Amino acid sequence: MAFLEVRNVCKTYQMGEVKVEAVNDMDFDVEQGEFVVVVGPSGSGKTTLLNMIGGMDTVTSGTITLDGSDISAYSPREATLYRRHDIGFVFQFYNLVQNLNALENVELASQICKDPLPAAETLKAVGLGHRLENFPGQLSGGEQQRVAIARALAKNPKLLLCDEPTGALDYKTGKAILKLLQKTCYDSGKCVMVITHNAALEAIADRIIRIREGHVDAVELQESPMDADLLEW
Repeated sequence: MAFLEVRNVCKTYQMGEVKVEAVNDMDFDVEQGEFVVVVGPSGSGKTTLLNMIGGMDTVTSGTITLDGSDISAYSPREATLYRRHDIGFVFQFYNLVQNLNALENVELASQICKDPLPAAETLKAVGLGHRLENFPGQLSGGEQQRVAIARALAKNPKLLLCDEPTGALDYKTGKAILKLLQKTCYDSGKCVMVITHNAALEAIADRIIRIREGHVDAVELQESPMDADLLEW
């Protein structure tokens, strides 16, 4: 059994009298320790897929299994515990608490988890050991995203889900964040999944999942992914 299995997953939204198929019969596997890039144009179903894998939305049909557990069958309470303990989220916008410093933002997440990592050590690991007492307004965009990554990692999750994590950053800072995510994946052995519209990011992935119009268009494995330092777009 693969670490993550998505089997015949569909998601339909009812918009008045109209049914909208956001995801239609998606099917793929992901292995533990892989750096995965899910790529597709806007409206292709990428974020809907992330929300279902992350337990923030439910499937209409099909199954999603993570580490042997059928998360698509979870009750609302089970889904809440799953999001709290097993999934780390990194979004395009950092969603930091403005009146808490960097250390407190990370501690806020780690306090709700079963087996958290030390907040200060996690911030040091993402290069912010000298910024523990700084508030979000005192940090650059790249530094705020590093705090957001540290917050996700401090939960010690099974899977790190990143939705357009470089979308609000300039080119140089975006590359640094991708390098950090790639390093995190390989150093920790955790699976990291990056959702993006930028096809250039395919070059740094162990597994590429291409999505178009709610379908999985192709899945490709790369034996020698590019180092994020060398990535250009």
